[in-house]
Amino acid sequence: MDLSLVLVIVCAVLAAALVIVLLVFGRSEANFTFDIGGSAPRAAGGSDSSSEKTVSGRLMGLAIGVGGVFAVLLARLWSMQLVSSEDYLEQAENNRTSTVYTPAPRGRILDRNGEEIVGNRASLTVVATSDVLDDDVEMHLLGNLIGMPFQAVRRKIQDTSEGYQSPRVVSVDVSRRVVAFIGEHPEAFPGVSVQQRTQRSYPHGSLAAHVLGYTGTVTSEQLEASEEEQGEDGSIVYRSGDVVGQTGIELQYESVLQGTRGEQTVFVDASGNVLGYSTSIDPEAGSDLVLTIDLKVQQAAEDSLASIIERQRKAGYNAVAGSAIALDCTNGEVLAMASYPTFSPSVFTGGISQSDWDALQREDANYPMLNRAIAGQYPSGSVIKPLTSFAALDYGIANADSSWYCSGWWSWSGSAQDGTIMKCWWENGHGGVDLVSGITYSCDVVFYEIGKGFYLDDQSEGMQETFTRYGLGSTTGIDIPGEASGRVPTAQWKWDYFKAQGYSDADCQWKGGDNCNIAIGQGDLLVTLSQMALAYCSIANRGPAWRPHLMRGVRAKVGEGFVTEYKPEQVRDVEEDQGFRDIIERGMWGVIYEEDPVQTTHWTNLSVTVHGKTGTGEQITADRNICWFGAYAPAEDPKYVVFANIDGGLSGATSAMYVARDIFGAIYDEPDTATADSTNGD
Repeated sequence: MDLSLVLVIVCAVLAAALVIVLLVFGRSEANFTFDIGGSAPRAAGGSDSSSEKTVSGRLMGLAIGVGGVFAVLLARLWSMQLVSSEDYLEQAENNRTSTVYTPAPRGRILDRNGEEIVGNRASLTVVATSDVLDDDVEMHLLGNLIGMPFQAVRRKIQDTSEGYQSPRVVSVDVSRRVVAFIGEHPEAFPGVSVQQRTQRSYPHGSLAAHVLGYTGTVTSEQLEASEEEQGEDGSIVYRSGDVVGQTGIELQYESVLQGTRGEQTVFVDASGNVLGYSTSIDPEAGSDLVLTIDLKVQQAAEDSLASIIERQRKAGYNAVAGSAIALDCTNGEVLAMASYPTFSPSVFTGGISQSDWDALQREDANYPMLNRAIAGQYPSGSVIKPLTSFAALDYGIANADSSWYCSGWWSWSGSAQDGTIMKCWWENGHGGVDLVSGITYSCDVVFYEIGKGFYLDDQSEGMQETFTRYGLGSTTGIDIPGEASGRVPTAQWKWDYFKAQGYSDADCQWKGGDNCNIAIGQGDLLVTLSQMALAYCSIANRGPAWRPHLMRGVRAKVGEGFVTEYKPEQVRDVEEDQGFRDIIERGMWGVIYEEDPVQTTHWTNLSVTVHGKTGTGEQITADRNICWFGAYAPAEDPKYVVFANIDGGLSGATSAMYVARDIFGAIYDEPDTATADSTNGD
């Protein structure tokens, strides 16, 4: 009924009610009478129980009630007609229209030279309308054709994540045979069609998989977060079924790579059938992201890791994993970041199967999805010794003239009768050593003495303070999710940690042996590869260090320029006496050119001078070594820092050193031509 007609009827009823009231209460008879004797007036109907008064009161109450009811109705009608009319019109419009959404291609990911690492490819996709749900025979036929169980086909068609009137995706990347069969038998598949959509493509396979990450259907947590943010600060409002970044660069720069979905407004009837089409917005692809990664260097890092790990296995060692990183120490750009074992992001395209997911999570597969370059936490071994040396010099525990004697073993008292004997890695002994040769030959005795010196110096935590100044114990802030912070143990940390596990007070106390352990990169000290690389950037730059980053810029959609470029950020500037720097640099030069003649042959065929350090840490819980090598070049004017580790090798000098040399070879286009294998060194 028209709203204006309702108003007329209501007004007529109200008028009738008013007439009744007037007839009842507007009579001409007097309410009072006077007696003849002129006495005071007396009310003829003055009693409360008079019938006239009772009827009059009831009619008055009825009139007020009726008037109140109609007043409420009038107020509600006024609200509906004037105040909320736009809302009701909008609801009515929504009931007669629906929106069909079209996914947008994601932006590409390119290396620093513009070469595509991740792109988009055409994908033949079988889609079906909701009507197909009513035909079990058709769903069975479709399932048999594409090799999918009936219930899976039904669930796919029941999915309305792209809109109620949108075709529902049944299968992606179908074969040409399927496309041809559906096209040739339209009568058997009403409501089924083939569309050409886009899927992520990886022209270089698994290369840089841990950097890139993978995409997948938006999770419930991501949907909730999106709804809470409601598009604030450029955040994306997701819909169920959207494909989004889940790890790596795909997740970190989701707002750049995610495009804008297309929208098509359609007119529908009460049953949801499409009657016509209205306005539309075409999908807009995401922006292309340019990384700092150099594919040539990245390939060299990954190939070398796989090769050296296989070589260590053939030699009888339990090598299970490894990682490598190459940094431009002048601005923090990451030229390469590799982790082994790796995985192929393409297995996530179109949804990963449960069996594939389980295979990627298996312990005996050594967790291929773990990015060991930023999340692997290990004892540092001897690559910590340059930092230990700086601590000893800074706090006066040692100086340029300090010297020690290494017989291959060490005890707190200096006596072989001491209950606790700690060995040097070179059990034959290094003889007389100073701080320079202690670094070059990685003599553990030198650093046991430094650890003892800190303990006797009122139990100073100068080593821990130095490690912290160089960034250990905290994340580097690299622009990729999943980074671990490592651990720099202190007396307070040990007390809190072991007390919480029920150890005795004596076992929770910090002891001299704890100092000796962290001085050589053992004990409870844990570091990540990226942390150590950034610490060596400070050494190479003689103070400053720049935050590592993988983003170089966002490419403009027109032309070859950038609309946004990463601005390098200096994160620390470690001050050291120049004389102290000379000592450490001389010791690191000796590692490359003096420690082992065979090792040296792999560096003298490189045209630049290199400073570096080997290291081997014992993983007590895993019962295998973690082997390290870190270096920077050119030594006179450092540009690059390279770090590598091998989990389960013999030593840093016999494993990780070769990975670092291969990476420098890719950077300078000077591959390693030496063939002799080092069998010596830490």
